[in-house]
Amino acid sequence: MNNLVNNFKNEMEKISTFFRNELQRLRTGRASPLIVEDILVDCYNTKMKLKQVAAISCPEHRQILIQPWDRTITEHIVKALSASDLGTSPIVDKQFIRINLPSLTEEFRKNLITQISRKEEESREAIRKWRDYFLKELQKQFQEKQISEDDKFRTKDEIQKIVDEYNKKLADIAKLKEKEILES
Repeated sequence: MNNLVNNFKNEMEKISTFFRNELQRLRTGRASPLIVEDILVDCYNTKMKLKQVAAISCPEHRQILIQPWDRTITEHIVKALSASDLGTSPIVDKQFIRINLPSLTEEFRKNLITQISRKEEESREAIRKWRDYFLKELQKQFQEKQISEDDKFRTKDEIQKIVDEYNKKLADIAKLKEKEILES
């Protein structure tokens, strides 16, 4: 029974970490390698993440600097960056590719907040699916007489407490990111 609760907690932590990482990839007023590192670049007859084919840094507050490890794929990187939803165009500067991030417009900020809400709801949905899965497992253990009825209800309550805790954690993460977007 404790094993079931621990496994459930592990899944909730994975969802929380994934949500936090997804929000870090959203462009706010400050440049970050996280914004571009997972953009897929079509090179070497395969799709690779940008971080696998180039060094990414942020020398200035609103600038991302990309240095391809192989200059022959610069064009492929520019094409992938142009196709992404960054809202800016990459500039090729000798062996570097620069991305200057403009200030966020009010419309873009609203769009970002909508994306945050959508991602938060997707994470909440994942939590509900895992809760349902673990409650079915709990019911199965009860039917197979592996646990008592008291243990079943106690574990069910514990799982619901964990769900509430992680839903609050997701809401807090989302509020923090919204605040960051509105203040940048």
